[in-house]
Amino acid sequence: MAWSTSELATLAGTTVNTIRHYHRLGLLEEPERRYNGYKQYETSDLVCLLRIRRLVELGVPLSRISELGAGSPEALRQVDVDHADAIQRLEKARQGIAAILNENAPPDTPPGFESVGGRLSDADRSIIHMYTQVFDEQGLADVRQAVENDDTVNEDFEALPADADEATRQNLAEKFAPSLARTFRDFPWMDGDPMAHVVKGKSVTRQTFIDAVRELHNEAQLDVLRRAKDMAREQLRAEG
Repeated sequence: MAWSTSELATLAGTTVNTIRHYHRLGLLEEPERRYNGYKQYETSDLVCLLRIRRLVELGVPLSRISELGAGSPEALRQVDVDHADAIQRLEKARQGIAAILNENAPPDTPPGFESVGGRLSDADRSIIHMYTQVFDEQGLADVRQAVENDDTVNEDFEALPADADEATRQNLAEKFAPSLARTFRDFPWMDGDPMAHVVKGKSVTRQTFIDAVRELHNEAQLDVLRRAKDMAREQLRAEG
């Protein structure tokens, strides 16, 4: 019995393009051609194709088909390990999606911050994304708690133009100072030693954060942050 490429594809439950792709990869040998130039596939070709399809169904990468076809149980075990890792990543992704949807948070909310995602500005999310790469678990937990405790309205700060006048800057700084003082009181490391919970590249991380804050805020916003920090520190000193 002999079949054309399209007939072989139908028998194997695949497509002509897939068969041609397997030919290019060397997984399926090119058969002899008929007098009219068309390929002529035999039973051995069908069996070979079905074996390839079975391995593909098992999730074996095409680049490892030859290795698995030679009967390597260790290689198959490694594929299973890869599947387990992929399943774990997908489960984690699904949990993240569920948290984002449940909290109605922006899709790009950093992991673990879904409950406060709606309160974070674009600049806040950008900086926290950086935090997730360098802070330890306790540091991230403290940052999340600080955000949850912060009842300051940020819309005015986000909309603050670079040429904001003196009175506007001072007014915003005074609004931010009490919340910032509370954060410094609850988490002293955020003011005293911001690198205390950084787990890698402290020297590089410090400068990276400094540069990020400068790039993500305009001149007036940076001025407000500086003033608010000074006021918060003065308040803490006054409290003793």
